[in-house]
This record gives sequence, structure tokens and C-alpha cells, in this order.
Amino acid sequence: MDLEILYKTLIAIFVSSTLAILLSTLRGRKLRLPPGPLPVPIFGNWFQLGDDLNPQSLADLARRFGDVLLLRMGQRNLVYVSSADLARVVLHTQGTEFGSRTRNPVFDIFSGKGQDMVFTVYGDHWRKMRRIMTVPFFTNKVVQQNREGFEFEMERVVEDLRGNPKAATEGIVLRQRLQLMMYNNLYRIMFDRRFESEEDPLFLKLRALNNERSRLGQSLEYNYADFIPILRPFLRGYLKVCRDIKERRWKIFNDFLEERKKLASKEEAEGVTTKGELECAVDHILETVNKGEITEDNLLYMVENVNVAAIETTTWTMEWAVLELVNHPDIQQKLRHELDTVLGKGVQVTEPDTHRLPYLQAVIKETLRLRMVIPLLVPHMNLHAAKIDSYDIPAESRVIVNAWWIANNPDHWIRPEEFRPERFLEEEASVEPHGNDFRYLPFGVGRRSCPGMILALPIVGITIGRLVQNFELFPPKGMEKLDDRVNGGQFSLRVMTHSTVVAKPRVF
Repeated sequence: MDLEILYKTLIAIFVSSTLAILLSTLRGRKLRLPPGPLPVPIFGNWFQLGDDLNPQSLADLARRFGDVLLLRMGQRNLVYVSSADLARVVLHTQGTEFGSRTRNPVFDIFSGKGQDMVFTVYGDHWRKMRRIMTVPFFTNKVVQQNREGFEFEMERVVEDLRGNPKAATEGIVLRQRLQLMMYNNLYRIMFDRRFESEEDPLFLKLRALNNERSRLGQSLEYNYADFIPILRPFLRGYLKVCRDIKERRWKIFNDFLEERKKLASKEEAEGVTTKGELECAVDHILETVNKGEITEDNLLYMVENVNVAAIETTTWTMEWAVLELVNHPDIQQKLRHELDTVLGKGVQVTEPDTHRLPYLQAVIKETLRLRMVIPLLVPHMNLHAAKIDSYDIPAESRVIVNAWWIANNPDHWIRPEEFRPERFLEEEASVEPHGNDFRYLPFGVGRRSCPGMILALPIVGITIGRLVQNFELFPPKGMEKLDDRVNGGQFSLRVMTHSTVVAKPRVF
């Protein structure tokens, strides 16, 4: 029976692919499509290029075919742009046309087919979700209300490292402690909750589920069913695992949500009001649920977005920053000198201080440039036929900006392969992460830019500042440098090996 299903499926693929190629050929005579490698029937460029379209391999293709490139991956059209001028077109000038998100069977599960903010199409729902999320999450007021919490969590990190003799001798995997800190930062904002330690059972459970959700979303295993939709029946087992992970994570999110609802009901019954005081984000969003603006599911999808798009990406950035400072002790010492000189030895950096520490800001900018954790940004899509640089872009193409290459192209940056924070104090002093220069887009720009930038930058500044203030950071004994190899997924560039770092406390 299985062989019969496979046989019929292959026949269907052959027929549909032949028709698709015929229609594409006829249409191609009328359209001026972007250049790219010659596709083959059924599979397009998939077998030629493989699954792992990392930013460097895409840059190599751009050198052959130009800054706008069309790849046919099965039945999908993937359009890559690799210049600052074309990034401006896609993200800004024609940002409305290219403002939607593509769909695939895995993210349909994790986003409820676009019920969230990050992966929904551009339109009324996205505008509503963005507006509702912005007030409790993504404003300077939120930063100022929570900055003492950020500083408190980093103070706990410093205390834990100072109290752990192993940290100063053999070294520890610093990422693990920084990850707990990030969970506490964001869960305090979302639910007014924190986890006491890395051994907290609920934290361990949540972290494991979030890690598995990230793995499933970034895996290359399901591309065949995305590129050739008729093969999706063979993805049932994978999608079943995705649904199970989603249900288990939502159980935890729901438990946190119910706590906040019960607290609100208790306060109302007792006549206690907290209006005017700091509410957590979920309290604010529940008001919009009660008014009927969004559903409770929409709220939980917002929590989903924060767990993946805020906690993990910021942790990866901090991990890269630490790695580069360990591997460049001269830069680490220069940063420490700035902190000691501007603030005074032992005076702990606070969020307002980060704005008067130019070398600290330069270290963060350079980390975001060289080690851009979302190097291709989140893919865009045009719902209708459009144009880029005189080329015709078919409707529902996946449009991807190679932001990493644009920020590392030697034609536009001096010695881009080097970790050199000084560039942001010298020739690139006017360049900022918010997208004032289209050569540098670590958070994207325009309508679908990452709103979490306003939280990420101060948290990273406080974290890196206090680590360098309080510790001398070294590789473990017997190693000259930490391993800086990259572990790439469909959307991210992470450290391949979570490094052990020796953190020798400074005496003030």
C-alpha cells in the first residue's frame, strides 16, 4: 500500500512539475526575471545548492549573478538581494509590497497560521498586533521601568561567578548563566516572574522545550515538504512532534497567564487597584483581550514570539560578544580601561551609563555586524507581482535580504573580516543599529524591523559592561582562543560550541 501511495505521489509530482515548468517557460517569455543558476525539472536549484543557503554561499552566488538573484527551490521562488541599495527598496521604498511573511507547515503550527505578530502577513492584523505589543514591550518607558531589574539580574550573575571557585580556575560555560538572566529579564516583563537558579525545575523544562522549538523551526529536515508541497504527507511525523512541543509550551504559558488573571480577580474582589503602578506586559495585553480587540490565543502567540525572537537572539549576541572579547584581549582591556576611567573602578555600569561609554557601544555594534545572529533577517514576501531593480518578482516569492553580507562586503567596509570596534568610532562613526545606513541592518529596518532592539541594546550593554568591569575573561588553560566556528540554521548564525570561559574576579 505504501509503495502504491509513493508511486502515485511520484507520478503527481512529475505531472505537476512538468506543467509548472511549461507555465513558467511561457510566463518567462513575458517576464524579466532576476538571473540565477539554471533550474532542473521538479527540484529547481535545490539539488545543485543544497539546503544550507548560508550568507557566505549566497554572497558567492551574488558575485556570479548580481545583487538580485532568483533561485527556484522546488516550486518555491526565492529572491535574494545583496546590496544596500536593493535592501532599501525591499525594506523601505517598497516596504508595503514586500511586507508580508512566507508560510511553511512548521511555522503554521508555531504561529497558528499567522495569528502572531512576527510571521503574519502585512495588513490590519499585523498593525493591530504590533500596536498592542509595542506599549508593554517596546518603548523607552518600558526600558526605564525595567532597567533596575536588568541591573539586578546582572548583579546576581556577577555574585554567582564570584562565588563559584571553578569560574576563576577551570572556567564555566558562561552562556548558561546568561541565558537564565535573559529568561528572568523577559519573564519579569511578561509575567512579573523569575527563576531562582539554573536548577529551577520549571526553568529547565521551559528551556528544554524552547530549545526544541528552535531546533524544529530552524532544522533543514523539513525543507523538502516546503519546497515541494505535494510531499507534505511524508512530513506527518515531524509535524506531530511540532504540535506536541507547542502544546507542552502553551501549557506552561497558560499557567503563567492564569496566575495573572487570578491575581487581578483577587485584587478586584478586595478593592485593590494597581493602576498607575508598573503592570507586567500580560496585564496590559489582557485588557485588550477583555475589550475584544484580540483573542487569548493571540496573546499566547505574542508570548511565543518573545520566547523565541527576544530571549534566544539576545543570548546569542552576548555569547558572541564574550567570545570576541576573550579572543581579543587588547580590545577587552581597552573596554575595561574606558569603564574604569569614565565610571571609576568598581562603580557598576547602569543603563544610563551605557550612553556615555562610546567604546562599549562600538564593541556591541561590531558584534552585531560581524556576528549578526539573524544574517538574512526574517524572510519577506510580496503578496502580488512586484518589481526589484527592473526585474519582475512573481507573486508570493520569498524575498531575503543578505544583511550579513551587506555589512561584511569588502567593497564597502574596511577590513570587514576583522573584529575592530574602532571602525564605529572612526570611518563608520555615524552608523547606528536602527538602520540609518542600509549597509548595516542587524535589526532590519522599516515596517517589519525587529522592535526588540530597544530592549536588546541596553541589556547587552549592561551585561558586557559588568562582565568586563568585574572579571578578566580568558580561554581555559591550554587554549589560546575560543572556538569561533558557526552553527547555522535556516535563520540564525550561532556559536557552534558553547565555550568554557575563565572569569577571574578583579579586586577593587
